[in-house]
Amino acid sequence: MLDNTLGMITIILVVNIVYVSFFTLRMILTLKGQRYFAAFISTFEILVYILGLSLVLDNLNQIENVIAYAVGYGLGVIVGMKIEEKLALGYTTVNVISSSPNIKFTEILRDKGYGVTSWYAYGMEGDRLAMQILTPRKYELKLYETIKSIDPKAFIIAYEPKQIHGGFWVKQVKKGRIRNGKKERQKAL
Repeated sequence: MLDNTLGMITIILVVNIVYVSFFTLRMILTLKGQRYFAAFISTFEILVYILGLSLVLDNLNQIENVIAYAVGYGLGVIVGMKIEEKLALGYTTVNVISSSPNIKFTEILRDKGYGVTSWYAYGMEGDRLAMQILTPRKYELKLYETIKSIDPKAFIIAYEPKQIHGGFWVKQVKKGRIRNGKKERQKAL
């Protein structure tokens, strides 16, 4: 199969997609502090890398192999990012400023299991309700939908916290106990 040009291109393409996907995941895991899992993945990453690179270097006179390597690299970045999106590792802190302090925002979000710290604020157009919410990344989009359904005019800013410590709801959030409503909260009690 290595003598077949199309077969060689396919192998190089697939090998590089796998390599860069591993590379992307390793980098993300490293940034998230998952050092042992990142080290485990890097072992396979380097094996795949050596295999792919050796195939290209042994056949460097064929430009299609170099192009397949480059295209595989680009596709690997996309595949790695898609895998990371599906894994949704870590947490997101969402800061919300509601257009009205009278909306029962905090109560609704707490009933759904989110940890919410809120305070009254004053904006350019008057009184506001400001909130800080911590959520596992896998629930981030669901949180945005909930916020927009409560207050379509809400101002939302999100970022990834580097470290989480303290707070009465941290244990619940770390366990991923986000609820769909009040009934599930009552069941937990």
